[in-house]
Amino acid sequence: MFPIGDDEVRGAGPGLVTIGLIVINTLIFLYEASLSANAQNQFITQYGVIPAEIVNGQDLYTLLTSMFLHGGWLHLIGNMLFLWVFGDNIEAVLGHIGYLVFYLAGGLAASTAHILFNTGSDIPSVGASGAIAAILGAYLVMFPKSRIKVLVFLGYRAGVTRVTALVFLGIWAVTQLFNGIASLGTPTAQTSGVAFWAHIGGFVLGLAGGIVFRSSSIRLARDPN
Repeated sequence: MFPIGDDEVRGAGPGLVTIGLIVINTLIFLYEASLSANAQNQFITQYGVIPAEIVNGQDLYTLLTSMFLHGGWLHLIGNMLFLWVFGDNIEAVLGHIGYLVFYLAGGLAASTAHILFNTGSDIPSVGASGAIAAILGAYLVMFPKSRIKVLVFLGYRAGVTRVTALVFLGIWAVTQLFNGIASLGTPTAQTSGVAFWAHIGGFVLGLAGGIVFRSSSIRLARDPN
C-alpha cells in the first residue's frame, strides 16, 4: 500500500517547509547520483551516521547530515511521498519554525534509537525516514480519523481505496516494530539494510509530540485568551 493523498486539509496551501525539505533532499540526491560509484561510497561514509563512530564521539555532525541523504531512487521517492502526504497538516498546526524543529528532532531521535541497537556497527545509516516517522506519529495522534488515499496493487491490477490514518499508520507502525525485533537476531538478507529501530525511535517521538500538540490545541480552543 502506498499513500497518495489524504482528506485532511489544514492551512491555506501546501506547507512551505515541507516543500523545501522535499526540494533539498532531491537536490542532494541528484548530486549523489552524479558522483562515481567510489565517490558515492565516500560521500555516504563521510556524511552518514556510523554508530561505532558516534559512540566514540566522532563525526557527530552526521547526526544532522545523514537525514538528508538517501541510498537510492526508491528510498528517496518513498520518503518524499510520505512527507508530501502527511507533512503539510502537521506544518499547519505547528507553524513553519516549530515544524522544522520537530522534524529535525525526529531525525535525531531516530538516529539515537538506531545507535542504541547497533552500537558496534560500522555501516553508515542515511535517510529522512526517521524524521518522517516522527511526522507520522504526530499525524496518527492528531488526525486518527483522517481518510488516507491508498494505492493498492493486487497482482497486475492496481486501485485506489481509502482507509483511516489509524488503520494505515497503525499497520505501518506494527510492521516496523516486528521488523525491528526480527533484526535483533542473526542478520540475514531479510533483516538487514533497513534501520527499523530508527523508524520506531522517530515514531515514538512523534506520538509523544502529537499528544502534547493535541492537548495544547484543545486548551487553546477552550480558552483562546
